[in-house]
Amino acid sequence: MSRLAEFRAAEKALQEQLAQLESLKNDAGLKKEIEFEEKLQALMKSYGKGLRDIISILDPNPGKSSAAAAAPKQRRARVVKVYQNPHTGELIETKGGNHRGLKAWKEQYGPATVDSWLRG
Repeated sequence: MSRLAEFRAAEKALQEQLAQLESLKNDAGLKKEIEFEEKLQALMKSYGKGLRDIISILDPNPGKSSAAAAAPKQRRARVVKVYQNPHTGELIETKGGNHRGLKAWKEQYGPATVDSWLRG
């Protein structure tokens, strides 16, 4: 890109930003926010408080906010259980009771018997 084209592109971008700045200066919502910030700064200064003090007053338990309370709790990791069939010597390792082979054993030998095959 030539220097002249680069200059004109930068000049155009500057004009667009100046137009955006003018429109923001006339925005009533922005004026209210600026006024609020100025009043808040003056109030903090009059009481000798900083932003961290204000935050600790408004949210004394930052780790236990409503967003953190709404988050689901982590489940404990499931432990691997090892069952050994004394008749066949076969081993089944599972983290839950939904294992196909374990279900077959429970149907054949009964749940209480299969639970006794759990290796410690």
